[in-house]
Amino acid sequence: MRTAKVNRETRETQIQLTLNLDGTGQYQIETGIGFLDHMLSHVAAHGLFDLTVQATGDLHVDPHHTVEDVALVLGQAFAEALGDKAGIARMGSATVPMDEALAFVAVDLSGRPYCVAEVAWTGPTVGSIPVTLIPHFFESFAVAAKANAHARVLYGRDDHHKAEALFKALGRALDAATRPDPRRGDAIPSTKGTL
Repeated sequence: MRTAKVNRETRETQIQLTLNLDGTGQYQIETGIGFLDHMLSHVAAHGLFDLTVQATGDLHVDPHHTVEDVALVLGQAFAEALGDKAGIARMGSATVPMDEALAFVAVDLSGRPYCVAEVAWTGPTVGSIPVTLIPHFFESFAVAAKANAHARVLYGRDDHHKAEALFKALGRALDAATRPDPRRGDAIPSTKGTL
């Protein structure tokens, strides 16, 4: 079973997360931030991952620590569920429309954390989240997952649509990258022999 259970407790957040890479897109998510719950549900539903997230954080300060730490825990869960990454496709990408917005995400589960996120926002917040935290979510996820992640909104007017397209694309790209490749067998998808 390609699953992970990750708990993280700090003075700022307490998070419990479970992940099943070979799920059916079932999710139960409660972070205290409705818009973050909505975005994570898209990762699960469109990636066909079973995901539970229970998070409490210092929302009386602002949403920053909760968004960041949930991203870190989610990335860690992907890394743990994949193990040595034997037999997976390793790379995946998706282009997803959401009404007038179009987003692209590419991931490489390379073991090398790096993120590029390019989004032009219309306003300062989306839902109750400052728009600066959306690329920061992708950066934090990439660091903990030890993955390359490139995320870009190609165009769009509505910030909700831009964010939703990005998270749907993240789910689809991760689904493609984590899939077992039957032609690979148990081989590590790298010329180095390790990831």
